[in-house]
Amino acid sequence: MKLYLDTANIDEIREATQWGVISGVTTNPSLAAKEDEDFNTILSSICDLVDGPISAEVLSLEYEGMVKEGRALAAVHKNVVVKIPIIPEGMRAVKTLSSEGIRVNVTLIFSANQALLAARAGAAFVSPFIGRLDDIGHTGVNLVRDIVDIIDLHDLDCEVIAASIRHTEHVPAVALAGAHIATMPFKVLKQMFKHPLTDLGIENFLNDWKKAEKSLS
Repeated sequence: MKLYLDTANIDEIREATQWGVISGVTTNPSLAAKEDEDFNTILSSICDLVDGPISAEVLSLEYEGMVKEGRALAAVHKNVVVKIPIIPEGMRAVKTLSSEGIRVNVTLIFSANQALLAARAGAAFVSPFIGRLDDIGHTGVNLVRDIVDIIDLHDLDCEVIAASIRHTEHVPAVALAGAHIATMPFKVLKQMFKHPLTDLGIENFLNDWKKAEKSLS
């Protein structure tokens, strides 16, 4: 399973890429609104840092607007993936853009039906939001598993991005469910490194080395 960073913050992306674990980035209007720079400038900077798919979302909810925005976003860099919500007008836009060779990530997926529609329209990626499902008493990981099973069973050319990752336990859960990608906030990515026994082990190794040095001096 590949790991993506879900952010529009250049500093976070720059640090994460240095760790060698990030294969792509997803953004959305809410994340972009937190940053001070123009979004096209941010998008270009992300593309310079990450050699992998970079999802950038359209703002229009009408077919013509989504297609126009999608073409403009795709023209920024070859790695840009156009992000479109799962609505009927959106699927029209997915069909058009995908037929032009532009990859699309269909977002705000909350059911297997929605994922199937997106894949059939030509989406390269579908993004089920598992954290938001958990918030209303559903089990988001189960949706990821169902979507992966459907895509595999019917040999659909589409990858599943587990989105709305809230904590580190979500990551192995969606990996075991077969997600092709998990996209997560920088905070969650950093937390994946942490374990109290790792910290204790490092502390013990260093203390033992200091004792050994002292005994030899």
